[in-house]
Amino acid sequence: SCFPVCRGTLGEKRWRQLNRAYFREWPSQTPWFREIPREFVRYLNESTSKPVLPAWFAELAHYEWVELAVDIMDSPIPEHLATGDLLSGLPLLNPTLMNLTYQWPVHKIGPDYRPRKMQPSQLLVYRNGDDKVQFVASNAVTARLLALLDSGKLSGRAACLCIANELAHPSPETIVAHGHTLLKQLHQQGIVLGVKA
Repeated sequence: SCFPVCRGTLGEKRWRQLNRAYFREWPSQTPWFREIPREFVRYLNESTSKPVLPAWFAELAHYEWVELAVDIMDSPIPEHLATGDLLSGLPLLNPTLMNLTYQWPVHKIGPDYRPRKMQPSQLLVYRNGDDKVQFVASNAVTARLLALLDSGKLSGRAACLCIANELAHPSPETIVAHGHTLLKQLHQQGIVLGVKA
């Protein structure tokens, strides 16, 4: 039930065959029922004897599993200043955030769309203040900014300047200004919670 899109794209017959192969062949590492979907994703990525599947199938399964993973994640919110300065302070990311990069457009795949060529995509999945799982399409620069901030050691300004340096941008302060706008948007979405207290 964790993989409705995978099931819909394969069709019932192939889906049942895949399920039987998984339960028959994969040595599960956990007895917990809610961990079975994670084990299924491991099977798709690691098994050498699984049935032939579309090239994007394992990534699609991971994307569907992420919703469950974020929903049940035990991630207490650390102390922070919700209204702190996102440039001079150390931005605090939502502890449930998964900053994901896929080789395929997994968020678009379904029974009516099966991609033939890779199309890298960045996606953010997190639980908002109402404890609802949110999915947000991202881009390479936003993904990089969040990856830099994930260490908890860089101010918003320092992270933006790092990106400006990586891009060899002739006007680093322009990147800082755009980054500040982006940080405010991420804060409004609940992806950035504020700054460390």
